[in-house]
Amino acid sequence: MSDSVQQLAERLRAGDIRALARAISLVESQSPQAGDLLAACFPFTGRALRIGITGSPGAGKSTLVDRLGRHFREAGKTVGVIAVDPTSPFSGGAILGDRIRFQGFSGDPGFYARSMATRGALGGLARTTSDVASVIEASGKEVILIETVGVGQDEVDIVRLADVTIVVLVPGMGDDVQSIKAGILEIADIFVINKSDHQGADRLETELAAMMGLGHGRDPGWAVPVVRTVASIGQGTAELAAAISHFQSWLACEGRRQQRRAGQWRERILEIVRQELLRQIQQAGLGEEELAELATRVAGGVENPYVAMPKLIARFKL
Repeated sequence: MSDSVQQLAERLRAGDIRALARAISLVESQSPQAGDLLAACFPFTGRALRIGITGSPGAGKSTLVDRLGRHFREAGKTVGVIAVDPTSPFSGGAILGDRIRFQGFSGDPGFYARSMATRGALGGLARTTSDVASVIEASGKEVILIETVGVGQDEVDIVRLADVTIVVLVPGMGDDVQSIKAGILEIADIFVINKSDHQGADRLETELAAMMGLGHGRDPGWAVPVVRTVASIGQGTAELAAAISHFQSWLACEGRRQQRRAGQWRERILEIVRQELLRQIQQAGLGEEELAELATRVAGGVENPYVAMPKLIARFKL
């Protein structure tokens, strides 16, 4: 590990905001120094509470994150926020719309927010969100709020990162639960009906209760609560925080949190292996030109991909 990386890790651990921002940029850009930096940060991870907040576009996730951030800061907890934004079609970066909501924390050393671009990744997160969360955690943040981009039925990558997954719904989505029941509803540890002052909140809560009664929950040992909020005025924030605390206590029993994190790391390790193998193959000589030529032959029926792939892999002797 180079001295510069070690010094950067020490500075971010000491609370240097510029060092933290620099470290996140190195990780997000997948710099050659990122691996050493993450290795230096790892011993200081594993203790923060990671809360994932997901749901469809327009559900009020950003406002809810802002309210939760304020609640935890008032309780004396240090907070980090990762807001995953859609990728800009012009710059390729995050639009940063979510960052505007956190201006009220300006000058607060116990709060740090970072917007990330999806950069084409599916699942509601960016490819490096997990690593960025580790860097923020290593800086000493006790609670990390991770807001996904507006997601659909099967974009559920947040469960591979969060200790607590909150699914945010709003009334008036038409055939409420039926319209989004597959995938995303099944990952919830807590449901939030935001904008619950709107017509249809009662119906939505009834449908959620009926669905959970049929055994569609993520864990049969946990009764998924439904919390009503009006995030724009802070209504229901305390109740949501209490539900999070209750789930955190439940998760701490019988090794549940350790089991959940072991499963998450299993998926993460496989992803790291895939990325490293692809990197080695590219370094060993599989360039874009050869890949494009092979794709053209396959598309034209000249090459059988199931015959070509074993030969290609064997060529690199990995």
